[in-house]
Formats: sequence, structure tokens, C-alpha cells
Amino acid sequence: MKDLVGLGHLFVAAFMFHFASYMVLPAITDVTMDAVCPGHDECSVAIYLSGFQSAITGLGALVVTPIVGNLSDKYGRKALMTLPVTVAILPLFILACNRSKVYFYVYYVVKVVAGIFCEGCMHCLLLAYVADQVGARRRAAAFGLLSGVSAAGFVSGTLTARFLPTSSTFQVAAGVAAATAIYLWAFLPDSGANSFVDEACDPFLQGSSCSAAASPSSSSDEELSPRLPPHKGGVPSLSDMVALLTSSLTLSGAAIVTFFYSLGEHGLQTALLYYLKAQFGYSKDEFANLLLIAGAAGMLSQLTVMPVLARFVGEDMLLIIGLLGGCTHVFLYGIAWSYWVPYLSAVFVILSAFVHPSIRTNVSKSVGSNEQGIAQGCISGISSFASILAPLIFTPLTAWVLSETAPFNFKGFSIMCAGFCTLIAFVISMRMRAGQSGAREKLAIVQHEQA
Repeated sequence: MKDLVGLGHLFVAAFMFHFASYMVLPAITDVTMDAVCPGHDECSVAIYLSGFQSAITGLGALVVTPIVGNLSDKYGRKALMTLPVTVAILPLFILACNRSKVYFYVYYVVKVVAGIFCEGCMHCLLLAYVADQVGARRRAAAFGLLSGVSAAGFVSGTLTARFLPTSSTFQVAAGVAAATAIYLWAFLPDSGANSFVDEACDPFLQGSSCSAAASPSSSSDEELSPRLPPHKGGVPSLSDMVALLTSSLTLSGAAIVTFFYSLGEHGLQTALLYYLKAQFGYSKDEFANLLLIAGAAGMLSQLTVMPVLARFVGEDMLLIIGLLGGCTHVFLYGIAWSYWVPYLSAVFVILSAFVHPSIRTNVSKSVGSNEQGIAQGCISGISSFASILAPLIFTPLTAWVLSETAPFNFKGFSIMCAGFCTLIAFVISMRMRAGQSGAREKLAIVQHEQA
């Protein structure tokens, strides 16, 4: 019961955090354009500013996230989780006060610094907290539920922004962000490697009870040997992280798929809003509608579809299905021939929403309970590294194809390139599944011969 209460408080905090973070997303493009290039629908400076912000944020998160994850393995998740939820208040508060050019640039600098601590750390710590409380057999469903709750915060924040003026949007977001920090500090029980719940005591397994006579064959992560030696300090070295990621086929494959999928995902995020504004004249309301459809599809998928499918097809097949949906999602954006096509594309988030929970589940099952933080932090770091490269690649490409000097009339070209990155991740996941199936067949033959 205590585990369920802790997870309940965690889900509430995750909902509030994402509600505040995503509420401002539909408005930030217009705020940026008004501050940098007032009266224009196309602005290369605004695109480059957004790309630079993503690159610096990703570079900082690449370094910070594994360290924060490893520290949470030692000192508990709650202590480290208060850092990103507190820092996230500052940039929202600045634009809640004013959105003039001076305030925007102050916001911009603070947002870059805050993003280093918020971009990957919060997600990493949320996943590690859930892994502490939920056994391996139901972890895919639990991770999907966490993603669904986060998507619900995204949908609720976007829907709220749809009906609020821009000034009120930032004020409400700053207030909710402050309430999240207070709620987290006051109600969330602490969690760490020592609080790992045994499979027999898993609160997500109905009808199971905690007892000393738990089955010795239980598939608990407690049975996994640590893949890293214990650290005397709190900061893992680069060699430690590389050793962890290369210690198994599952971890190395997850790292590669994460890189290419995140590269495509961040590339799409870099280009999409500016592309839609230039191609179809989208503004704050259209952005909110599009994000609302995508968020609702992701929430529906992760709260209802994924927990059911996870019981029958497993994380590997869910990953392949999700990547296939992700490819369709991105390519439809790139070839959009009318203003309604992006809305159709957003529906495919129902499938692409499987990707991240499936990857994180495979990673979580491949390490011991005292390595959940650093393992999730390493994967978040790889995603952050992709977020560094994506703006460097897709920002100039997007500005080029949207400019008047573009050599061809194909404004979705940069998005199509992002789609090819997602396609590479899909191909790699297929090869991984084939390789793992072959390895399992060989193991079964060897065991049969030995018997």
C-alpha cells in the first residue's frame, strides 16, 4: 500500500510538472517571433536562437543527467528530483512578468541554464523511482502509465493554453510549477536502490502478497549482478558509462536506437513549428490544436493501449511497432499538401508513443536495482547528445529551405531528413530483434544438448 501511495504522489507530481512545462509551448513561437522579428512570418534569427538553445541544453544535459542519476542511486530520488522542479520555475516567472524584447533575452539565458537540469534529469529520475517500486514483469506497463500521465499533463496544459491569453498562460504555468515543487517536497516519499520492491510485493500485480516465502524463481532485478563496481565518489567516469552501455546486446542496441530516434525526434521539433508557420500560416491556436491532438493520442496510447499490448507482444515488438508509427508520423509532416495533413500525422503518435517506454523498460530490466539511476541517466544522456546534433544539422537546413533563396520549393525537406533518422532506428531495431531471436534459439539448442 505504501508503494502505491508513493507512486500515486509521483504521478501527481509528474502531471503537474509537465502541465506547467508544456502549457507555454504553443505560445513560445509567437513570443519569440514578436521579440526578435516583429511582424514577420519567417525569421531565420528566431530559428537559429531556438536551435542554439537546444544544442546548449543538450550539451549540458549530456554531462549532468548521468551524474544526477548516479547520485540518486546513492542519496535517493526525491532529494535529486527537487532540483529540476525548482529550477523550472525561474524562466516561466520571467515571461509571466513581461514579454518585451529585454525580458525575452533574459528568459532565453535562464531557460538555457534551467534546461540543462530539467531536460533529461526529471524524466530519468521519474523512471528510476518507478523502477524502485515496480517489479520487472510489470515495468513496461508502469513506464507506459508514467508516460501516459506525463502526456495527460501535456494535453491538459496545451488545452488550457488554447483558451488563455499569452500573458495569463505564463502566469498560470509559473504558479503550477511552484505548486509542483511544494507538493513534491511535502508529499512524495523518498526512494532509492535500497527501497526496491520485490516481484512478490509488486503493487501492480493484483492478488500477490508480500511474504517471506516468496518464490525463489521470481524474476526480480535484485537477482541481477551489478555491472559496475561501487563508486567511492558520486560522479561516474565516461569509461564507467561506456562499460555499462556495452555490457550487453540489449543495452548497446537501446543506446543506438535511442540516438537515431532522438536525432529524428529533435530534428522534427527543431523544424516543425517554423515550417508550419511558413507553409500554412499556423499561429498559437493552430499550434495548440496540433499539440493537443498529438498529446491526446499519446495519452490514450500509453494509458490504455500499451499496458494491454505489453502483456502479449513484449517490449521488443512494441518498440518495432512504435518506430514504424514514428516513421509514418514524421514523413506525413514532411509531405503535407494541405493544412489538415499535420493533424492526420499527429494521430500516429498513438503508435510512436510506444518507443521511449519500450526502450526504457529494456534498459531497466538489464541492470541491477542499484544501477537504475545511472542506466536511465546514460540513455537520457544519449538522447541529449542527439538533441545537440539535431539543431546543428536541422536549424541551418530548415532556415535554408524556408528562405527565399532555397534552390527548390520543398519546405518540408528538413523534416523528411528527420524521418530518415527515425527509419534508421527502425531498421536497427529489426536487426536487433532478429539477432536476439537467433541467440535465444542457439541457447535453447545448447541447453537441450546438455540435457
